[in-house]
Amino acid sequence: MRVNDFDYHLPEELIAQYPADKRDESRLMVIDRKTGRLEHRLFYNLLDYLNPDDCLVMNNSKVIPARLFGVKEMTGAKIEFLLTKRIKDDLWEALVRPGKKLHVGDRVSFSEDGSLSARIMEHGQGGTRIVRFEYEGDFHELLERIGKMPLPPYIARESGDEDKERYQTVYCKEEGSVAAPTAGLHFTEELIEKIRQKGVNIAYVTLHVGIGTFRPVKCENIEDHQMHFEEYEIDEDAAAVINETKKAGGRIIAVGTTSTRTLESAANEEGFVTAGRGSTGIFIYPGYRFKVIDSLITNFHLPKSTLLMLVSALYNREAILAAYKEAVERRYRFFSYGDAMLII
Repeated sequence: MRVNDFDYHLPEELIAQYPADKRDESRLMVIDRKTGRLEHRLFYNLLDYLNPDDCLVMNNSKVIPARLFGVKEMTGAKIEFLLTKRIKDDLWEALVRPGKKLHVGDRVSFSEDGSLSARIMEHGQGGTRIVRFEYEGDFHELLERIGKMPLPPYIARESGDEDKERYQTVYCKEEGSVAAPTAGLHFTEELIEKIRQKGVNIAYVTLHVGIGTFRPVKCENIEDHQMHFEEYEIDEDAAAVINETKKAGGRIIAVGTTSTRTLESAANEEGFVTAGRGSTGIFIYPGYRFKVIDSLITNFHLPKSTLLMLVSALYNREAILAAYKEAVERRYRFFSYGDAMLII
């Protein structure tokens, strides 16, 4: 398949720049794969499509305030860091700009009082740098105070205080992502409680979303594309809930493409998952046979993206692109802060 097979026209004004006023009042497009029917609802209507003994699988990764603005010591040049991965202890991989101004041994300060700085240790892959942080106090508290939320590049504004809450799911727990698992942004604590009361199981998995989620597919033939690797974990309790749901005939409904990739990476051929930690670079595109998930809750994705390819694999490319065309015509909001889709 060609990357252009996954292109569609999107007016720029439909790219959501801010979240909806209320999380669960985003719009929800529902696609029935058996009938091909489309319905247009609000996200809190999700409850109408869930059955007792289904299982929602959610990614509880927490976004870190990974964007830092500082100055190069000695010259005072302004420098921006985007932390992409923690290697160990205080050693991180980071995208830096302007990169040409930073060399091994250079030091960048992010606070006037000197409480947080970083030294360039070596050049990394893909234009990154390996940096070692030096700080006074608790590193994560300093990040919360000094760092900015790493909003995606298609959100054409600086992140604000509101984003520190709204660019997180209400159930986030495990720090490590540089982008939000956005399908989960629509859930409220109240909606989750109603889902539990209906008898739906909920299992939490962790996949830390890396910067590769924003990198475009540059190969003309999509099979030549190399996925970025991301770390995931499924604990014993979550694996048990998922596997028991499968055995009982309930549906596994993935909340987002990150949950999908986690489950499909950790599953055997019978569709049962194994608890543990791993690293996945799974690339799901049409022709893939899903082993675990039966349904998917997801946002509307970028043209030519691996995420759109994954969604197309669950239904089919033509039907998904037709649904996207209708979403454009009905003025749905797209991407991270946009509206949602349920594929059943």
